Parts: sequence; C-alpha cells; structure tokens
Amino acid sequence: MTPILSRWLPGACVWLHAEHRQKALYLLILLLPLPAAIYCIGLGRYAIPTEDVVRALLDFALGRHDASAGPDIVYNLVTRVRLPRIAAAMFIGANLAVTGATFQGIFRNPLVDSNILGVTSGAGFGAALMLLLVGDPLEVQLAAFFVGLVAVLLAYSVSRLYHSAPLLVLTLVGILVGSFFSSLTSLLKYVADPLDTLPAITYWLMGGLTDVTLGDIPALAAISLLGMVVLWGVRWRLNVLSMGDNEALALGLNPTRLKLLIIVCSTLMTAMAVSVGGVIGWVGLVIPHAARTLVGPDHQRLIPATMALGAVFLLLIDTMSRTLLPAEVPLGVFTGVVGVPLLLVILRVNRTGWR
Repeated sequence: MTPILSRWLPGACVWLHAEHRQKALYLLILLLPLPAAIYCIGLGRYAIPTEDVVRALLDFALGRHDASAGPDIVYNLVTRVRLPRIAAAMFIGANLAVTGATFQGIFRNPLVDSNILGVTSGAGFGAALMLLLVGDPLEVQLAAFFVGLVAVLLAYSVSRLYHSAPLLVLTLVGILVGSFFSSLTSLLKYVADPLDTLPAITYWLMGGLTDVTLGDIPALAAISLLGMVVLWGVRWRLNVLSMGDNEALALGLNPTRLKLLIIVCSTLMTAMAVSVGGVIGWVGLVIPHAARTLVGPDHQRLIPATMALGAVFLLLIDTMSRTLLPAEVPLGVFTGVVGVPLLLVILRVNRTGWR
C-alpha cells in the first residue's frame, strides 16, 4: 500500500461509515410513525394485543368486517374510537412541526414556530366565540379554521403597508395580531358563564382529541397531505430562502411569491390542526430543532424528518394524556411538560448553536 493510500483510506472508511449511519437514521425516522401508531392503538384502559390491532386495521381497510355477525368489541374500539384519534394526532403533529420548520427557514429565526403569524390565536378566538354563542362542535371547528385564516391575512395585509425589512415587519405584525386575538379571547372568557361556557372554552384552548371522530379525518387529511406535498416540493428552495432574498434572486427564484405560497400552505395546515385539536403548543418549536439535530439543516431531509418526528411526538403525547392518569389530561399540558426539557437537551447537544 502506498503512503498516500495508507493515509487516505482510514479517513475514507470513517466518512463512509458516518454517511451510512446518517442514512440509516434518516430511514428509521421516516419509517417510525407506522409501528408507533400500531403500538399506541393497542394501549389504553382496554389493552389490545398488536396482532389483534393489525387484524382489525386490515379488516377495516379491506372492508372484510361482517357487521351481521354481532358486535366486535376489538374492531369497534380500534376503528371507531382509537384510529380516528391516532390519525388526528399524527396529522396535527406533522402539520405543526413542518410549518414550524418552514417558518424557521424563511424567517431565519430559531425562535419562530407555527403561531408566528397569529393563526393559533385567531383560531382560538373563533372557537371561543362559537362556544360562547352556539356551542355546536362543527361550527366551533369552522369558526376556528376561518378566523385563523383571517388573522394571518390581517397580519400579512398590515405588513404590506411597510416597505422596509419585510420579514421583520411581518414577524412583528404577526406577534401583534396574535396578542390582539389573545386579548379578545380573554375578554370572551371574562364574560362567559363560569359554570358552563368558561370551562368549555378553557378546556378547548388547552388542546385535546377527546371528541375526534372519523368524520373529522377526511378534511384534516386532505388539507394536511396537500400542504405536505407542496412543502415537500419546495424543500430545496427553502435552503435558498434561508440564505436571503438576494441569493434567491441570483439563482432565479422569486422569493416574495415563494414565501407567499409557503405561508398560505402553512397557514391552512395550522388552522386545520388547531380547529380539530385545539391550541397545542411547543410542537412547532421543539420538533424542528430535534429533527435538525438528527438529520442536519438541509431542508431536503429536514422537511420529511420533521413531518415524521412531529407525528410520532404528538402521538406519544396523546397516548400519555389518555393512559397515564385516571382522568384525561389536555394535550397542551403534556406538550409543555415534555417539550421544555426536550428543548433544553437539544440546546445542550447543539453546543454550536442553531444551524
């Protein structure tokens, strides 16, 4: 072996091994949601073996269940109670996580999450208003969805009035709009009936999937998958946007149009997530940092990994909320209890700071 080859070969082997480990980790992250979902469906007050869960899911997917044979407790529990909740948790977690990652990229700010433009605060106000006036679950979801969109539209429209530092102005206006709708929600809570309406508003604002049914899944899945496809399609462009508008223009991209597309998709996904699951914090902030630590800052890998980790994270949080204590705990409680220590660990691991 020549001296040059003897010096080069060990380093090359280490690099190849590191690359293989990175690819294996990335593949593991992408495949993790499916086994996690099957396992969590079996957990609960009535435990179900994994093989029975798989059999029930196959019967449901293939239409093989015979309803005339009598009630099947396992099948009904899996498909009518736990499957909608599991699916909602995974879609909502993926939505909040990936929108947080995209916003952190285009705003170039590690403190940004999916609520930076006020969509969550607006959706919370819309839901609280309907709970105060009507109380119908469908109208609550619709009001949360559309008022969340109105909040972002208001933030974007006001920011267009200022022509200097557009990203900074949009961020500041989004924070102001979010605070405005949060104040309106507090006003509604103040005038609400403390024995009836106020507890309903408070519980909804803490987040939860107790009332999710199969009827809630199609709209959630459609908007979630559409938004994910769009964000996945522009994932390499996010790398360019994170370097600044001048670099994007030099490479032939229209940063204003691209950012508007990303904001619209992210807003739709977040508004739908909040309308179904209530206000759920920390997912859009913690999970992008966790994914960035595991797979790196390249959005071509970061976007799919963030979707998968967000789905698994909220799935585990929801499983904890319905199994750890005799009474179900709102999701917003556990996301904070778990998310804060997790973010501190991530910051400890990433000693070089945000990438």
